[in-house]
Amino acid sequence: MKSLRVAVLMHAELVPPETTEGFTPDEINRWKVEFDVVTTLQNMGHEVHIVPLEDDFAPLRLAMDVFKPHVGFNLLAHFHGAASYESALVGWLELHKLAYTGCNPRGIFVANDKALCKKVFKYHRIRAPRFMVVPRGRVPKLPKGKLDFPMFVKSVSEHASIGISHASIVRDIEQLRERVEFVHRNIGTAALCEEYIEGRELTIAILGNKRLETAPVWEANLDGLPPGAPRIMTSRLKWNLAYQKQVGLETGPAELEPETAARIDQLGKRIYKVLGLSGYARIDMRMDAEGRIWILEANPNPDLCFGEDFAESFERVGYTYPQLLQKLLNLGQRYHAPWMG
Repeated sequence: MKSLRVAVLMHAELVPPETTEGFTPDEINRWKVEFDVVTTLQNMGHEVHIVPLEDDFAPLRLAMDVFKPHVGFNLLAHFHGAASYESALVGWLELHKLAYTGCNPRGIFVANDKALCKKVFKYHRIRAPRFMVVPRGRVPKLPKGKLDFPMFVKSVSEHASIGISHASIVRDIEQLRERVEFVHRNIGTAALCEEYIEGRELTIAILGNKRLETAPVWEANLDGLPPGAPRIMTSRLKWNLAYQKQVGLETGPAELEPETAARIDQLGKRIYKVLGLSGYARIDMRMDAEGRIWILEANPNPDLCFGEDFAESFERVGYTYPQLLQKLLNLGQRYHAPWMG
């Protein structure tokens, strides 16, 4: 394996220490992906340069001039605090002809705009919940006969379960108005309001640019949630380790009929292609009691922590964590960006 100069792009507040000693699990959880990626790349023999970014590209420009990286390992998720700028970050890398890991700008733009993504699904006849978008400063008005309660209300552009709680499931117009106003006020984006689909929480992880590889369909077991609580991945459940332990959250390969698993595999690849994704992604979906698959969203550049779902699922098909990171570096270097002609 050739040793590479790798610039690891991360948010300044998430630059990890050299060791996890002395830190609590919750403290480690904040910068675990950054720590795992940096230390693993170093142990693989790559020359790693951490590039902390927040609201200025100066550190990256300096790193490109001095360190001259072969590839950037992209762990950025927002700029100026807005996830909607994630595609612009990657666009900057392409404009400066730096190879990078993860998804291309157009794929990120489409996938991260959840409303636009669902319109693409509808065009391609991919089953997704019916929805409406309520811009900031507006109040929700239900289109007559086109949407039914209960509904699920979330940000139209933020990810990582930001702002999602049990109150995100609304059952009447008053609750809908309250939750839309919450999203507008506390998250600062338009609100996506979609019909809530009860069912099993499934995902499929995908690698590749043109030739795609998939991992086994993965499932989050939410049976340990309190009685009456909606079976959704809230922000608390996603990020609070103590609460995960309390409710016994477990994720792992889904027990599915081979035909169903194959159908999801093909559907995941189809979605990846119609959205124009590259590098790697995770497709989130639900399977209802009738066995129908509903696509919730596509997540370009999902969590790469060692031991978490994406890495764990690909370990089931033979990728160790170092091999997975090397695969991402290879895909980044092989991606044919528009400037290449």
